[in-house]
Amino acid sequence: MDRGTGGAARAWARVLTNMWIVLLLLSVCSETVMCYSNGKVEVACGDMTPGHGFDPSTKDPPFNIKVDKSQFSPGDEIKVTLSMMASSEGKHYFKGFLIEARNAGNLNEIVGSFKLISPDISQLLNCDNKEGSAVSHTNDAHKTEVQVIWVAPSDSPPSVQFLVTVARGYKEYWVKIPGPVVSQNGVAPPSQTSFGGSTGVQTTQITTSSILSHSFTSEGCGSTKSCVRDPEGCDPQNNTACHFLSFRTLGSSVMFELSGPAEGYVSFALSLDKWMGDDDVYLCIRDTDTVDIKAGYVSGRHHPEYTSQNVLKDTAWRLSDGVIQCSFRRDVRLPPEILNRFSLDQMYYLFMAHGRAENGRTHRHDRQPLISTYQTAILGPPEDLTGSRSPLLMKYHGAFMLIAWMSTVSAGVIMARYFKPDWPESNILGQKVWFQRAGIHPYLGCVVMALAVIQPLMALFRPAPDASRRYIFNWMHFGTGTVAQVIAVVTIFLGIHQQALLLPAPWSTGVLASIVVWFVLADLVLEVHRRGFLPIGKYFKNVKIYTEHINSDDKEEVVFVPDESETHSVEFRFKNIVLVIYLCGNLGLLTLLLWTISAV
Repeated sequence: MDRGTGGAARAWARVLTNMWIVLLLLSVCSETVMCYSNGKVEVACGDMTPGHGFDPSTKDPPFNIKVDKSQFSPGDEIKVTLSMMASSEGKHYFKGFLIEARNAGNLNEIVGSFKLISPDISQLLNCDNKEGSAVSHTNDAHKTEVQVIWVAPSDSPPSVQFLVTVARGYKEYWVKIPGPVVSQNGVAPPSQTSFGGSTGVQTTQITTSSILSHSFTSEGCGSTKSCVRDPEGCDPQNNTACHFLSFRTLGSSVMFELSGPAEGYVSFALSLDKWMGDDDVYLCIRDTDTVDIKAGYVSGRHHPEYTSQNVLKDTAWRLSDGVIQCSFRRDVRLPPEILNRFSLDQMYYLFMAHGRAENGRTHRHDRQPLISTYQTAILGPPEDLTGSRSPLLMKYHGAFMLIAWMSTVSAGVIMARYFKPDWPESNILGQKVWFQRAGIHPYLGCVVMALAVIQPLMALFRPAPDASRRYIFNWMHFGTGTVAQVIAVVTIFLGIHQQALLLPAPWSTGVLASIVVWFVLADLVLEVHRRGFLPIGKYFKNVKIYTEHINSDDKEEVVFVPDESETHSVEFRFKNIVLVIYLCGNLGLLTLLLWTISAV
């Protein structure tokens, strides 16, 4: 019994020992994972190898490294961009990275320091006892691009090469991949460096853009090149408010010119439909005093996924008076391994958009993109294309909203408020005329606001005119209608300045204000008349009519006092005249606004 008990105790002790070993290993692994997920990888500064316990990937690196300068002087700043290229596996991201600059003649020597552009995703490391001499990630979130600034030291070697390590997962990473080489001014750059070793061969080119000497011009639009312009017919050479896109065929490639006023970027996209998503996008992004020209792909309504800059050739840019201009050339057909790039021998809708950018990162466009009226053949004959920033659906929405408000809500309120006594028994479809007219507005006015629906519902259950609590209904009906009108006015004023239906300002706002004033005047005149301050028709009671007798020079004073029916007839005609004048003015202003919507 004792021997059995001792054996069980020893077995239980072994179990406990193994459990402690497992927990210890888990804690070490957890600490390691946490260490690398937060980017504190100074331990890897030398060989730039993550301590993941797996061999680096042997696949071609699916990312691109570029710099914005190939020459520098001590103290200069060079922007370094690490970005993902399209992947056949559908993985358009990386999680971790380590970027260093080293002496191109001695790759063991770390050179210079870095500055951060996006501190939320990147952080400085102190490698080789040098402050800020490397950059790594701050978390393991998915990233498609990271940009940093390298500062050349005063004792810089003749040439410097950038090296990167990129981790897409714990088991999938690339180590110490050679990037671009930059040289001091006057020093001949060394031969181009390639991705080497076990990672295959893929050249990383230094992309530099020239500066345009003069502005683009609309000369040749429709004859030698195709153009899209906003406003229609504008010339970017003479109009700083002109958004301009042109393209023309050059052998087996197409030359694009893009221009427009913007704080951060101008862009255009090739699309198979008139909806954003799954589009081939090209952007010219302002970065302080330079312009970065990129190709990207938009999936849905997400931020563009930038691809290799190598698909663009002969890039050039210009900044002047708040206008961003850039040009580039792209081959009609690209190799099949370059994904998400449309072939230029097809027909596409053209989108033009612009917006803000911060540190090279673009924000949502400021206005609704301009969309070409129809699909155009990129390689087809030159055309002077037209487009609109307002989809047809939004134009119909704006038009019906205005019609509902101006022809049913405002006019219906006047008719229900002042003409109910004049049409006491007239019916349409079983309902009194005044009620039928006022009740139309819920069916069209529902696009303006839900309160309009309450009005006819309350009217259906209204108490009899002689009911003791009729006044409650009257005040509720009046209050609901008034609130509905006020909110409708505010909604319409805001609606004409939405991105999808941006009417010309400020005169479109003035027209809407005139409509409101016109309604208030008509309502005021009829209200004053109803309260007896404009006694039209009653003046007959005191009118003296003098008639001259045929056979004498005597004049006889005759006082004519009309009966109530005649007085009512005159007053009814007066109200009808006011109503006709109001409706005619309303129709004229409505027509003007509808014409403006159609022209957007």
